[in-house]
Amino acid sequence: MTSALQYLLERHVAGGTVPGVVASLGKAEPEIVVAGTMSVGGSPMRTDAIMRIQSMTKAVTAVAALRLVEAGRIRLDEPVQRWLPELADRQVLNSPTADLADTSPAVRAITLRHLLTNTSGYGMELTACPLQRAMADNEVDAGVDHVTLGADEWLARLAALPLAFQPGEGWRYHHSFGILGILIARVAGRPLQDHLADDLLEPLDLRDTGLSVPAGSVTRLPASYRHTDSGLVQLEPAAGGFYAGHPPFDVSHSELVSTVRDYTRFARMLADGGRFEGRQIVSEEHLRLMTGDQVPATAKTPDSFFPGFWDRTGWGFGVGVDTEGGRVGRYGWSGGLGTNFFVDPDGTVGVLLTQVEMGERIQVLLSEFHALPDPA
Repeated sequence: MTSALQYLLERHVAGGTVPGVVASLGKAEPEIVVAGTMSVGGSPMRTDAIMRIQSMTKAVTAVAALRLVEAGRIRLDEPVQRWLPELADRQVLNSPTADLADTSPAVRAITLRHLLTNTSGYGMELTACPLQRAMADNEVDAGVDHVTLGADEWLARLAALPLAFQPGEGWRYHHSFGILGILIARVAGRPLQDHLADDLLEPLDLRDTGLSVPAGSVTRLPASYRHTDSGLVQLEPAAGGFYAGHPPFDVSHSELVSTVRDYTRFARMLADGGRFEGRQIVSEEHLRLMTGDQVPATAKTPDSFFPGFWDRTGWGFGVGVDTEGGRVGRYGWSGGLGTNFFVDPDGTVGVLLTQVEMGERIQVLLSEFHALPDPA
């Protein structure tokens, strides 16, 4: 018997939304469902396909940061300039669209909490303005493409620019979590991949999650695509591209690859109150902060993100939180290449991974995925 999830995936493959897709939905250890191919006209999609999860990385790095807090290595409200001196003595634009010289000194330092809540003062600008143009010129603007600078150079170029607002008083997406990856590496005193592997990935047995795909596993990396008026255009080939093999520079500010199996285990840990196989991975207190709305109402301005975002959604630590509608308390997030996860208050977990850039057709697929009933 075809499940509702299988039917949904096959319908979107047949309709040309995606060449292939992998997903899981349910409680405990749900079945992994696949449809389509690894690339247009390519081999069948694999249940163990390693996907570029992009902004779904945020929840993982949030947990990694909270574990450092629980280990006594850093405090939530501690200024991060102790480890990131590039961020000391910030200048702040007198309005987000002001000329770059129209600034005032920051009235407070950037803290770990500011990074986790996207309220550091750094982030993408959705409208053309001097700061947005300067970020593009410095090669530190946001986008679906992979990073082009090493972590230290990226941070130095970002730090050469003023903040869009006083830390804690506004909200902007993206850059705070690149900074967070660098912070974790510096607090830990070793490369981010090594710290994540020892402290989080191995304890959860996330065997295929990391900052790159090992050479021996690249055949499990699908192609990535973008919808255009003329059809799907390939961004990176199957078994190739930036994430295939060892990265060319320090990518502590970059994003992870993972599998449905791995990310479902991570989300299951969150759903189980931060516990995994009898071990407390993240405390219940910190998990409540992570999965509740932490953004002040005054920071939820129309220019901070896409229109209507704040009408039904809040932001915790690395995840969006449903605050209105029929799924209040559901939390999760998406990645720019058509990836998504959610956790419901009743313990239902959903993970869906494509490799097609976000757009209207992918949003329809994700909306229908979110509306599916728990199969259990």
